[in-house]
Amino acid sequence: MAAANAVMPRRVTVLGAGLSGRAAARLALRLGAERVTLTDLKADSEGVEGARAVFGRHDDADLTEVDLLVVSPGVPAAAPPVRRAQAAGVDVIGELGFAWRFLPRLPTAAITGTNGKSTVTHFTGQLLRGAGRRPFVGGNLGTPLCEAVGGDFDSLVVEVSSYQLELAGDFAPDVGVILNLTPDHLARHGTMEGYAAAKAKLFDHMTPDGLAYVPNGDILLRAACEGKAGQRRWLDGEPGVNLSDDGAFALIEGERLDLSDLRVMGRINRWNAAVAAALARGLGAPLGALDLSALTALPHRMQPVAERDGVLWINDSKATNVDAALVGLASVDRPAVVILGGQGKEGADYGLLVPALQRAAAEVIVCGGSAPEISRGLGAQPHHVVPGLADAVVLARRLARPGQAVLLTPACASFDEFNNFEHRGAVFARLAQEATT
Repeated sequence: MAAANAVMPRRVTVLGAGLSGRAAARLALRLGAERVTLTDLKADSEGVEGARAVFGRHDDADLTEVDLLVVSPGVPAAAPPVRRAQAAGVDVIGELGFAWRFLPRLPTAAITGTNGKSTVTHFTGQLLRGAGRRPFVGGNLGTPLCEAVGGDFDSLVVEVSSYQLELAGDFAPDVGVILNLTPDHLARHGTMEGYAAAKAKLFDHMTPDGLAYVPNGDILLRAACEGKAGQRRWLDGEPGVNLSDDGAFALIEGERLDLSDLRVMGRINRWNAAVAAALARGLGAPLGALDLSALTALPHRMQPVAERDGVLWINDSKATNVDAALVGLASVDRPAVVILGGQGKEGADYGLLVPALQRAAAEVIVCGGSAPEISRGLGAQPHHVVPGLADAVVLARRLARPGQAVLLTPACASFDEFNNFEHRGAVFARLAQEATT
């Protein structure tokens, strides 16, 4: 059954022509909107067949003289075009909420957090498929939720960003998790309290019997989730998800989950697998039906990409901030030649990496646009400085010894040299393969 009162308006404008915006425009056309306008300030944006394209500007009529404005995640809820539409009485919704209006009410898991949400989403989908389910897996990860409408699915596993939650409408997962909260996206959310509040919107429309997982030790998130809907469950607390000291098993609502079959690297992935198992369990899959041996790492997240002469090359390009790099350093199971660098984020404290580097690094190489800031932050920690990633790979090949790894865990965004972290990771993988042939 589709959601109640799911009627497609006649005149629809989609604000923002990225992946999610184009998916929303296609859905509006498919479901019978008479006129769909796709608008973006970027003049070279990609259009959608059948939709009016207004690029390089936003015309006022397309914002105020329509029945529905669908807002892409990259456009803040407080942006002037959104405010103009709201002031004119236009129905305004984000892409996530727009898709939700037209989806059948399937068992739904939603995953958010600063770090790890893509991996947990990916793991949850894999576990459900292994248990015989047919989940849609996407959202902020890969495939926009609009593309799930009309599909042959029996459940939804949705990665959700804080941007998507700003205008999420009635989105209501049956089980949801906020994995963590570390400084990020503050240019949009203003403060950590604002960022926590955005994440906590995940539970706004959850039913009373929904399961809402929150980090037990995060004071900001605990406060932001106070009074929210759903049954509170705790990450690293009771009742909730807990990992044994040696990582051999997890306790999920008091039920033991053996992690010995897990093949992906690092303690953090044992935790991610345990959380994914809790979400799958919340959607009705018994823990005994979950095959952890089938879990695989996502590209660019502690992904082995080459091995030769006893040296394993690992692509962790997704580590675009210091906290994510700390996770990568904690996950490597052998001494590593560590490559840091890229376009640093404002306020990043690279000194926080030093204890982890002292434990995990055989050598440290710093490269890219923020190399001077990283070098200063590392202080007395020995390290090499080179111009770019290709230079870092050449040096790493020379420094690495049998039994070690070469780990790209940048602690920075990629935009000094690359289009995005995927581009950076693909280049690193190619360079690593060339260096080992």
